[in-house]
Amino acid sequence: MTTKRDYYEILGVDRNASAEEIKKAYRKLAVQYHPDKNPDNKEAEAKFKEIAEAYAVLSDPQKRQQYDRFGHQGPGAQGFSGFDFGGFDISDALRQFMEQDFGFGDIFGTRSSSRRRSRRSGRRGSDIQIRLKISLEEIATGVKKKIKIKKMVPCPECNGTGSAKYSRTVSCPVCHGSGEIRQVSQSLFGQLVNVITCQRCQGEGQIIENPCHSCHGEGRIKGTKTIEVNIPAGVSTGNYIPLEGEGNAGLRGGPAGNLIITIEELKHDIFERRGDDVIMVLPLSFP
Repeated sequence: MTTKRDYYEILGVDRNASAEEIKKAYRKLAVQYHPDKNPDNKEAEAKFKEIAEAYAVLSDPQKRQQYDRFGHQGPGAQGFSGFDFGGFDISDALRQFMEQDFGFGDIFGTRSSSRRRSRRSGRRGSDIQIRLKISLEEIATGVKKKIKIKKMVPCPECNGTGSAKYSRTVSCPVCHGSGEIRQVSQSLFGQLVNVITCQRCQGEGQIIENPCHSCHGEGRIKGTKTIEVNIPAGVSTGNYIPLEGEGNAGLRGGPAGNLIITIEELKHDIFERRGDDVIMVLPLSFP
């Protein structure tokens, strides 16, 4: 049976690499081995698929946490984390590449794109990452913690829509509803067409005729929320607890991001933890 390569090794990043570092590494390799840049090259296609599979795991905080703990085998008999990549084919890899806002300009170096940005009524909110300090006693038994976080919350004035009462959305007057602006320039190689996202409507193709005065059309405002978190027994420093939908509210009714809680174990005055063992160092004197 063929042994699968380590995902961090595939992307060429350290195991402690940040999400941004992982994304940059994926982008560089994906562009290098993209099928459009390597036509009829099966080896490059296999490499592109391998890179995409690695990024699909390491770019997801929950999947990355499970991979760090269990590797490819996973905690159960059904393989890594219950996620089956046996059906992860080249079409999945290509779709993932396009979802990262990379276009043909990234592949061929022209920065132009033949892909139109999908128009949506709202956008997903960003994730929030916090560190939670807990004691050794709490780790031993498990604990419920109430935490108060500052976050973007849906605007109560417009219910998250971003629109004033009786307002409506209209076609963007700058891009005329396409969500894109085409810039034509001349080079030594001929005419180049660079397609960029319309800044007036942020690529949505539509704008709000009368924005909400409270949130200025964003559909969200700054706020706070108290959340109860269940910390299971046995966690250790560096473990992640993801809470879906508890991150920042989305723009204009878009889905909320996630809250990612990183555990930090407090130092105990008497005991020292070594894996699942608790050690007490007792000095002894001899007569």
